[in-house]
Amino acid sequence: MDETGVMLSMLGSVKVLVGKDDKRSHRGARVKRTMVTAIECISADGRYLNPMIIWPATTHRSNWTTFPTPGWHYACNESGYTDSNISLQWLKRVFDPETKERAGGRPRVLILDGFGTHETLEILEYCFANSIILCRLPSHTSHKLQPCDVAVFGPLKTAYREQVERLERGGVNAIGKEHFTCLYKPARERAFTAKNIKAGFAASGLFPLNPDRVLRTVPKPPVEVAPAVTSEASYQEDAVLQTPITPVSADGLLLLQNLILKKDAHALDENSQRNLQRHLLKLAKAAQLSLTKSALQQNHIQLLMAVNNEAKSRRSTRADILEKGSGQVFSYEHLQDKRLKRAEEAAAKEAKAKAKGKRGRKSKNAAQETVEATASTSTVRRGRKRKSTEVEGDAGPPVPKSKAVRVSNVQGIAPVARMY
Repeated sequence: MDETGVMLSMLGSVKVLVGKDDKRSHRGARVKRTMVTAIECISADGRYLNPMIIWPATTHRSNWTTFPTPGWHYACNESGYTDSNISLQWLKRVFDPETKERAGGRPRVLILDGFGTHETLEILEYCFANSIILCRLPSHTSHKLQPCDVAVFGPLKTAYREQVERLERGGVNAIGKEHFTCLYKPARERAFTAKNIKAGFAASGLFPLNPDRVLRTVPKPPVEVAPAVTSEASYQEDAVLQTPITPVSADGLLLLQNLILKKDAHALDENSQRNLQRHLLKLAKAAQLSLTKSALQQNHIQLLMAVNNEAKSRRSTRADILEKGSGQVFSYEHLQDKRLKRAEEAAAKEAKAKAKGKRGRKSKNAAQETVEATASTSTVRRGRKRKSTEVEGDAGPPVPKSKAVRVSNVQGIAPVARMY
């Protein structure tokens, strides 16, 4: 078992070929020096356990684990490094459950370095109670005796930098914690192979046990490579006429070019060979540029599609706080349950708000509707009667106005006016 720190956006050193007239920058130089710690464990038979990721934070965020990582465990610590509590939780949640059935009741040997958080009283008691034998490496020897450092963590860092480079080419400007799982998982799958793991144990002399593998320092003698001798007689042999295959890649085009220059142009005179070679090189250069451009564009399209598909789930997830507290450890399944519970609570809250918005004025009963209808009818009648009275007044002589006395107070019936 060993820990390794992974810098979120550290890029590897690569060489980029561009044209002299191309002024664009072909590679991002942004570096975010946030260190995420991963606890890894490998065995001499080429297998490995699920990792535990330690975030440099005091809270878990929901959008940090949108990429599926079943079986992984996550912890948060303000410093981002392991401590005694996280080491104990790793023993209980990762090492013991995943190796107990495989051991079949036999003692298990756990090799680790002499870091102080690995040898607390609680850890020692738990190891004695569960048949786990701790084997501590001597100080300042982990670079030679730790299999993870010898043959696994190097390829892991290289593969992770390649994943960061791929994401940078896909248009992601800043690598954050929400990108770590989708970058670390494929890099881990490339580095944690049975070949690398067994090579780490063999190079450290642990399994098979071979102390001389570490103690010997004699370098291997350099291997002399004899230069290849070509015979001119081979070019003079009659070749059977064959239809050449149309090249679809740069390598195939190069093979066809060599075939023309070395065999087809052999019977020509020196001047004709020189002209043919010059023209053929121009044609081959143009074809290579076309094939290379097509391959780069196809690779870039696939990269953009992969980045877009991976980012869909992360963009649709809010950065809600799932858990609080420093040093706590949670599994990926636990965080998934928390995320589903948050989604259910949000859906219930939204449904409650919609139901509350539908409640407006109280519905009218039948009696109220009848009274309003009668009042409306009486208003219409009152207006019509006044109109007819005005028409009759215009037809005859003018009648002097007199006082009108209201004798009826019945609601909904027009008042009757009498003349005195």
